[in-house]
Amino acid sequence: MRITALEPQARNPDRVNVYVDGEFRCGLALEIAYGGGLRVGDEVTEETLAALEREDLVWRAREAALNLLSYRARSAAELRRRLRRKDFPDDVVDRCVADLAAKGLVDDAAFAASWVRDRVRGRPRGARRLVQELRAKGVDQETAAAAVQETLAAEDVTELELARDAASAWARRAFGGRGAPARMDAESRQTAKRRLYGYLARRGFAGEVIRVVMDEVLRTESDRRANNN
Repeated sequence: MRITALEPQARNPDRVNVYVDGEFRCGLALEIAYGGGLRVGDEVTEETLAALEREDLVWRAREAALNLLSYRARSAAELRRRLRRKDFPDDVVDRCVADLAAKGLVDDAAFAASWVRDRVRGRPRGARRLVQELRAKGVDQETAAAAVQETLAAEDVTELELARDAASAWARRAFGGRGAPARMDAESRQTAKRRLYGYLARRGFAGEVIRVVMDEVLRTESDRRANNN
């Protein structure tokens, strides 16, 4: 078997088409082809070509992974799932993710901290919900819990403060941008409390935190006068 041509691909100059004995054999990344020592006119074995094709599969998986990471950080498990959807074999996916992790491009602890930080600053959630979200992204329980605890401390914010922010935003939407009215009949207040409780519970806040915040946000004028006397 002899290599008869190495032609750049028209749509991807980073890849070449390899021709053996006058017939197209495969496409390879330039770094794979030339790193493997392929030269026009050289003899080549089937084993060598098969090994280079396997290396090219890993290269393509890496390129797909880097493209995914260019949009946002991802956990190792999340990246594996996306690569498998692109029909890369499990062993290729595992090798690709391991290589990226060794280079620091995939880091579950850093990913988890960034995820929690974004939630804290933009869309408040309770600690339980934050851990659940990270677990759904494939982050293990220990890493997820540590990220939540450490990031809340680093941001100097408590779950109670996050719940207050979330409840205040809910109240502005529920009451036309003005927050809870100064006067509210008993039935309306119970309805509002039930809805606010469900809203905060779905966002993972603890029951005791919800009760404190709920009383603050839905405090009526009569409550305020009673507290001031």
